[in-house]
Amino acid sequence: MNAQPALHPQTRIGHVHLKVSDLERSIAFYKEALGFDVTQRLGASAAFLSAGGYHHHIGLNTWESAGGSPPPPHATGLYHVAILYPSRVALANALRRLVEAGVSLDGASDHGVSEALYLHDPDSNGIELYWDRPAEEWPRSAEGEIAMVTKRLDIEGLLREAS
Repeated sequence: MNAQPALHPQTRIGHVHLKVSDLERSIAFYKEALGFDVTQRLGASAAFLSAGGYHHHIGLNTWESAGGSPPPPHATGLYHVAILYPSRVALANALRRLVEAGVSLDGASDHGVSEALYLHDPDSNGIELYWDRPAEEWPRSAEGEIAMVTKRLDIEGLLREAS
């Protein structure tokens, strides 16, 4: 039996599409608190948002969820969507935007390979905002495997990086 070829190394996860209970509230959160731009709306039932003019990074809809409630704790589903920022300064600017919008964090971690902020949107969808350190700085075991960690992130130090 022949093994299947490896996944192409340039494969990326594209966009996330979330079921939300209140489209306007979700648009406001992703636009105002996170800074995404609305690229398209489908009436009162769906919207697509992006950064940098891309067709969409985030889709929001109420097709099956208008007025619904978040999934209960201990249920399966999406843990979080991770939004990758290009630099530490860009992540610091995102943090400042969250602070100014009054959005509280659930946590903040230094993983060795990255620094990350954790929060939830108005429908309790988990969100990670992060930047990756250059690969040559990633911690590695004696065998050369990536050795991620979870340490407390210095939030005040990150905020001082904001431009």
